[in-house]
Amino acid sequence: MNDVAREHPAAAVVAEMDRVAAALSSDGRLTRCSVLRPHPLIVLVRRSNRMVLIGPGSLWDRGRDLLAPYLARFTAGEAMLVLLGPLEDRDLDRIINKGLAAVLPQGASTQSLYVAVQTAFEAMELRGRAESRGRWLNRYRYELGELVEIARAMTTEREIDKLLGVILEKARFITGADAGSIYVVEGADIDVTRRVLRFKLTQNDSLQFDWREFTLPVSAESIAGATVLGSRAINIADVYDLPPDSPYRVDTSFDRKIGYRTRSMLCAPLVNKAGEVIGVLQLINRKREPERRLLSAEDFDDQVVAFDERSEELLGTLAAQAGVCLENAILYEEIRCIFEGFVRASVEAIEQRDPTTSGHSRRVAELSLGLARSLSVVGSGPYRNVQFSPHDLRELEYASLLHDFGKIGVREHVLVKAKKLHDHELQTIRARFDNALRCYECELLRRKIDAMQRGASAEELRALDARLAAWEAEIESAWRLITAANEPSVVEKNDIDRIGELARVVFQDPSGQPHPLLTSSEVASLQIPRGSLTTSEMDEIRSHVVHTHRFLERIPWGSSFRRIPEIAAAHHERLNGTGYPRHLHAEEIPLQSKIMAVADIFDALTASDRPYKPAVPVDRALHILDCEARAQHVDLELVTIFREARVWEPRAS
Repeated sequence: MNDVAREHPAAAVVAEMDRVAAALSSDGRLTRCSVLRPHPLIVLVRRSNRMVLIGPGSLWDRGRDLLAPYLARFTAGEAMLVLLGPLEDRDLDRIINKGLAAVLPQGASTQSLYVAVQTAFEAMELRGRAESRGRWLNRYRYELGELVEIARAMTTEREIDKLLGVILEKARFITGADAGSIYVVEGADIDVTRRVLRFKLTQNDSLQFDWREFTLPVSAESIAGATVLGSRAINIADVYDLPPDSPYRVDTSFDRKIGYRTRSMLCAPLVNKAGEVIGVLQLINRKREPERRLLSAEDFDDQVVAFDERSEELLGTLAAQAGVCLENAILYEEIRCIFEGFVRASVEAIEQRDPTTSGHSRRVAELSLGLARSLSVVGSGPYRNVQFSPHDLRELEYASLLHDFGKIGVREHVLVKAKKLHDHELQTIRARFDNALRCYECELLRRKIDAMQRGASAEELRALDARLAAWEAEIESAWRLITAANEPSVVEKNDIDRIGELARVVFQDPSGQPHPLLTSSEVASLQIPRGSLTTSEMDEIRSHVVHTHRFLERIPWGSSFRRIPEIAAAHHERLNGTGYPRHLHAEEIPLQSKIMAVADIFDALTASDRPYKPAVPVDRALHILDCEARAQHVDLELVTIFREARVWEPRAS
């Protein structure tokens, strides 16, 4: 059909289309439809947002441009075509794919026209339902995938504050909420009548503002409180337009303060496994376009809509998961606090047994953590790639706090031995010396009486007095030597030899029985060249690491901290294998134990609370650590990092 023909269609064709339009308009079965004539060659039957176009076969063959305005609807399944009369185009499959519903003969009856139109509408309805199901299925799959990801994110987060952030962020994401808050119920374990809601967290995509935690009572006067009391979700289309009989009210002062407008709101309870409400998830302002920010009054009017039923369903599903995850996180935090309390109580018990080292375990833990953190910023050397995670640092902290735990298995008189002799031993020696002096004095007085009875000269009597004075001087000299040697400082070789000579001095008691001034065990103690412990006592002290490992092994640390016994028990090992208790070499010693060894030595040297020795200055302590490193006792690289990072200096929190 040429342009002239299209402008002046054949009267017969137009008459046929007039007949079709009249027949369909008068058909009482099409009451829900409207019949229109957008063009002389087209009859359009509309039902809601769908339409059926009826035209002659030539419309497809030569007048297809008349169908151009409807192509988008054909593609969307909102329009179909019914042709009357013969077609020159025999490729029916191609025409059907373009939206052809039926081909009827010219002069088709009203019944045939009705059937064709009704069939076309039913076909579009079926296609629409199928596409709707497809869209619903795709959305369901998307939402299910999101819920699975959300569940995974929530179940892997154990820190309460971070978990609350994940819960709120994901809840806003799946519902398209612009803002939201989380409240946590407190006080339920004490008295349910004294419960309060703590405002723990808020998020807002449109505004950034300062906020702080606060509490409010659990009552029906607030929407969050009513959510707790009713243990059910509350969905409000506009919080500024609440019914007059509403039990709760909204404080709009916060909106005025930050320049915001809370409109739609959805609150859901967070319920634990026992069915108790432990928190409230509050979402604010669901948006048509989630990526849009609400910056003006027009934005709130155009974008904010009420939370629909699907949002309630999704939030209910998420809240059910979140309640259990929050309860688990709270229980985990309680267990962690209990565990840390046990660790610190254990440290307290250790220090009560040996008050002279009070604070040592805590200081070693602080120094160890400081050195471990310093490794994370090292740019060269063997530890340049070492990174300690928060979990690793906590493991090191616990191991450091408990590194001397085994001292509870060491006898107290050995553990607290500050000098070479115990007080009672020193008192025994003093009493023995006094006894030796009295016995010698009695013997000389008896001799003096005998001499006087036989008329001895004054010179002989003076000689006896001189011998007594010499013995007194010898006893006092020996006592001064012993009290000096009893100190844990270094003893000179001459003094060690003199102590050996004293062991050979014997005095006689009144019955004539000989007694040494010093026993062999006393001599062994006093001849200790450095420190206060004998070899056997030193072995007993060193056994504390064995006790540490044995005691800590009995604690069910779980997989997270299972290496704590090994780390704590290796802090006295030396790189060259001369340490104790297992004589491990460098490659066998855990890095955490090497770190702890440096911290342990430094604190032992610089501690100012040891009654038996003065604190060593930091420079001297670092020099001693260098010597220990050169002797292959501790790691030289760790000592270097310790010095350069000045780990012993307090850090600003």
